[in-house]
Amino acid sequence: EEKLTRFQKLMLVRVLREETLLVGFNAFVENSLGRAFVEFPPVQMEDVYEGTNRYTPLIFVLSQGADPTSMLLKFAKEKGYGERLHVISLGQGQGPHAERLIESSLKTGDWVLLQNCHLAKSWMPKLEQIVLNLEENKDVINEDFRLYLTSFPAIYFPVTVLQNGVKLTNEPPKGIRANLIRSFDNNIVSESSWEDCLKPMPWKKLLVGFSFFHALVQERRKFGALGWNIRYEFNDTDLET
Repeated sequence: EEKLTRFQKLMLVRVLREETLLVGFNAFVENSLGRAFVEFPPVQMEDVYEGTNRYTPLIFVLSQGADPTSMLLKFAKEKGYGERLHVISLGQGQGPHAERLIESSLKTGDWVLLQNCHLAKSWMPKLEQIVLNLEENKDVINEDFRLYLTSFPAIYFPVTVLQNGVKLTNEPPKGIRANLIRSFDNNIVSESSWEDCLKPMPWKKLLVGFSFFHALVQERRKFGALGWNIRYEFNDTDLET
């Protein structure tokens, strides 16, 4: 314990317990640089929103266990766009409807969220054309208009859309502590839902219990479908429900 340096201990872990090497790396970085370098700060939509404009879409790159939709819905409500955020889940036959909705929102200044772009492979060339037209016609677009896209990584997703947009990867936090902090920091468990109850103590215990269970289930992702009948992607929407 006293003769070896932290880095030498890390090499010893590499030789004897390679499966715990990631934990050892985190401990080494935390001891050397500080806890802030091993914790991911929660994404704040206010900061992301500042980097967008009427002709620059915001692209959420999805990952298992993380769903940015609820975060965007809450932000839209805070900005006064709760009734002006139009959400469409792309799939079979939804492309033309999404196109019409974008055309009308360009004039009214509403926000449009196109979910699951990876499911509309045949419509991706049209999406590419729409995004290119946004920049070409930016002088006639309402200043308040915003376009949001969500998609899992896909080789057929238009490269020009990625180049012209702001990209954000919203990965689920690692560790039960980080999951609990995310649940409360991102207002999944909002202050109003925390305080507004006729029986505060049982209600708060119930919320904390559900949040802890949700964090525990999120951590089981690495085991896949083990322990469940089918593989299910637990995300923040399950906790909100």
